[in-house]
Amino acid sequence: MNDYARIEKAMSYMVANAASQPSLETVAAQVHLSAYHFQRLFCRYAGISPKRFLQALTLERGKQLIASSESLANTVHALGLSGGSRLYDHFVQLEAVTPGEFKRQGEGVEIAYGVHPTPFGEILVAMTPRGICRMAFVASTSQEALLAELVKQWPRSTLCHRPDATRYAVKALFTTSAETTTKATSATLSLHVSGTNFQIAVWRALLTIPEGRLASYSQIAQALGMPKSSRAVGNAVGANPIALLIPCHRVIQQSGALGGYRWGVETKQQVQAWEAAQHSPQLEPH
Repeated sequence: MNDYARIEKAMSYMVANAASQPSLETVAAQVHLSAYHFQRLFCRYAGISPKRFLQALTLERGKQLIASSESLANTVHALGLSGGSRLYDHFVQLEAVTPGEFKRQGEGVEIAYGVHPTPFGEILVAMTPRGICRMAFVASTSQEALLAELVKQWPRSTLCHRPDATRYAVKALFTTSAETTTKATSATLSLHVSGTNFQIAVWRALLTIPEGRLASYSQIAQALGMPKSSRAVGNAVGANPIALLIPCHRVIQQSGALGGYRWGVETKQQVQAWEAAQHSPQLEPH
């Protein structure tokens, strides 16, 4: 079992057993490590401690996030819907496929792809010369199925397995805090996506939700000036082609329920807890 697989298994165990608040030793035993080595490994690869991650999973933390429905109320105003939005340590700029590109169906375009480990499981990253066009968790389907989707969307393109060309996208997300000073914060992550005008507008809105914060489908609909389009917003969120970078995991139901997730509800819960823990240092007393 490699290190990322251990972190993924440990996170899954904590998600499933959060109510019982398992000890560090108990979680470490699940991945066959001593508590000392597990603590070091988890902090290195997840950027937070196991304790902080577990605290972020608790019901009390969930209440705080929903009750930041002051954050939910303010989110409508925070959703700036401008072109490119700052996503904390890195920038994400979303560009839509042009009508000409759509008509050519990828003719003459080389799409580089690679599969990379993350704390939440392996993720496939694919990119055209203009930016990342697909980012999806492999466990939710299969690498073959994801590549088949790419071919369907870009039938005249050429797929090339080039993980060295796609690795940067994952590194930008999972560089640990210890490496923050050397992180290329000035670089822009460009996304090159295909969707309807409405889908593009929803995906741009998602980019404005800060890490560690949540918004509801109805609030995004309100921010778009279409308060009765919550269901359509939900469909657009579900069609998001770029996991993590277009943060559909930050969208919940108005009731506070977690809602669905294209790549699995457990993964959504893990990502939300991971982000909340990183941006809520008060969770872990000194």
